[in-house]
Amino acid sequence: MRIIELLLGLQRVKEVWSNLPKVVDHTLLDPSAPLDVVVKECERVKEYGFRAFCISPHHVPHVVKLLKGSGVRICTVVGFPHGYQITDVKIFEARKYMELGADDIDMVINVQALKSGEWKYIEEEVRAVAEVVHSYGGILKVIIETGYLSDEEKERVAQVLSRAGADFVKTCTGFGPGRATVHDVSLLAQVAHSRGLKVKAAGGIRHLEDALTLVAAGADVLGSSAGVRIVDEWKTAKQKVKL
Repeated sequence: MRIIELLLGLQRVKEVWSNLPKVVDHTLLDPSAPLDVVVKECERVKEYGFRAFCISPHHVPHVVKLLKGSGVRICTVVGFPHGYQITDVKIFEARKYMELGADDIDMVINVQALKSGEWKYIEEEVRAVAEVVHSYGGILKVIIETGYLSDEEKERVAQVLSRAGADFVKTCTGFGPGRATVHDVSLLAQVAHSRGLKVKAAGGIRHLEDALTLVAAGADVLGSSAGVRIVDEWKTAKQKVKL
């Protein structure tokens, strides 16, 4: 609790403290999750008032009906989890999922192309998908899988994403080698925020302390499968900690 009290001395944390759920994309991308589990989770998502519910494309039509009128955004994934689909496939995916009712697309970057130095390819791919998503009034977050990248590559790809029209740079899928770290979020925020790009931290965020630490580092949105636990801890902390 002492660490949380110290974090609340920071302006960025103070700004989200009164309504933390609104910066959380609660996530259920477990490949074995059946529909009945997703349906039950929709009830908790509405109860907790998360910013978004991130689910597999297969479940989008069901979730659209279940969350109608709730104010919770519907997020799904493109090129998931490894990102090495060709651009035309990602464009098709994004258009189809937006037609089904998604609000946010979290697309995995082509890490193989990035590691090969194909920066023009990366920029053109992101721009093409961003145009599709934006044509439906949606938001595009691009997952760069920080666990595979050097700091120089992280900085450069954030610059590329801002030019290409992405809305967010996102750290990890949770299915790769990396997790959201203070170092990476801070590094990305320094580049992104000056260029109108936001930062979504995802990967390994399990507790309130993790969440607030990453907000302090510069995260604008948090992605976590432990959203319910984080918000429960926040509710308890609100009763004990006074601003």
